[in-house]
Amino acid sequence: MKLLVNISRVFVGVLFIISGFIKLNDPLGFSYKLQEYFSPDVLNLPFLEPYALGFSIFVVVFEVVLGVFLLIGYKPKFTVWSLLLMIVFFTFLTFYSAYFDKVKDCGCFGDALKLTPWGSFTKDVVLLVFILVLFVGQKYIKPLFSKLPTTVLALLSFIISLWFGYHVLMHLPAIDFRGYAIGKNITEGMTIPEDAPKPVVEYSWKFNVNGKEEVIKTNGTYPTVEGDFIGVETKEIEKGYEPPIYDFSIENEEEDLTEHFLNEENIIVVVSYSLEKIEKEGAKKLKSFTETAIKNGYQVIGLTASGEDTKQKINKEYGLSFNWYLCDEKALKTIVRSNPGVLELDKGTVIQKVHWNDLEDFKLPKVERKTPVEQKKEILLYRVNDSISTKEKVEAIDASIIESINVIKDSVQLNQLNSQNNTSYTGIIDIKLKE
Repeated sequence: MKLLVNISRVFVGVLFIISGFIKLNDPLGFSYKLQEYFSPDVLNLPFLEPYALGFSIFVVVFEVVLGVFLLIGYKPKFTVWSLLLMIVFFTFLTFYSAYFDKVKDCGCFGDALKLTPWGSFTKDVVLLVFILVLFVGQKYIKPLFSKLPTTVLALLSFIISLWFGYHVLMHLPAIDFRGYAIGKNITEGMTIPEDAPKPVVEYSWKFNVNGKEEVIKTNGTYPTVEGDFIGVETKEIEKGYEPPIYDFSIENEEEDLTEHFLNEENIIVVVSYSLEKIEKEGAKKLKSFTETAIKNGYQVIGLTASGEDTKQKINKEYGLSFNWYLCDEKALKTIVRSNPGVLELDKGTVIQKVHWNDLEDFKLPKVERKTPVEQKKEILLYRVNDSISTKEKVEAIDASIIESINVIKDSVQLNQLNSQNNTSYTGIIDIKLKE
């Protein structure tokens, strides 16, 4: 029993320290995960969402400290009881999430290691078994050192953990595990390899056969059944390949400019997932910083999920002269753990990235000035029944004889068309008339 307790002690202690440190490296990211758990769709505790960051810091610091306490043998009874209560709570949470398919990733190891809901639950069950061993064999958990050194080590673990959590909140995570880390290329991060695994989807086809409802399952093919079709439901059996970056875009109200900006050099991107919640001290720093960037030859743009009125209000309030573009809020929270945060892109590669507290450290050497970027004008090809037409003729068509209007902006199809005809269309308006 003593040997089993010591093995459990090392395993649980080390795992809690590693898991806690990874989350402590990015407490803001873990707070976003807690907000997801508190949301109406999961635990329905929305009143706790404003306190998610506080919960996040407490949980991750406590997790690291408990791991250290267990390894050095500090207050065994308190440590084991705390571990047991914590693992019981998280086992319930991961089971609930997995069984009801609520949260796709528990955030147990931050962005460093993604676990499926059932994988997270299995991990917690294994930990629960080891912690129960510790609970039963508490008497075998002895301090590694005398009382004073043990107490000092315990206190130091708490102080260092708290300081580290505060440090990364005021700056950025010490280790960036995300697809937007310095040196990563966003375009490559969004690319799906040709040989990437495809998702496996199960189709449940419902038919009325002789007055009885029958369900036939296939991998997508329509079954041959002598009966009336009622409906079909799909279920993902196995996930396909998911690129590290899948929700990034740069858009205005008219078009998608993602590809355009990811092919540009020397771009300074100011990121604010919510201009309504932007840190005022950070916003005040942006004026002089962006003016210096523009003076030194950089192109400056902003990315936000906020609306047009808020963009104009912020620019007027803080004297900002750059344009804001739309991007998904979740993607912006992932790009940089700061509101605002700033990064430099060069043909889609992240060159620099800082918290607004560290804008003074952002390097802005003079670069060759680019021609001011004008908003891309849409050049549309109009087709009626597959025959080329004009905008004027299309607008003159009686709406009652139009069967369908299809807007095509697929880059592959457009590139092929432009290459063959030496044109530069940005979209196709394809109209089918009724026979």
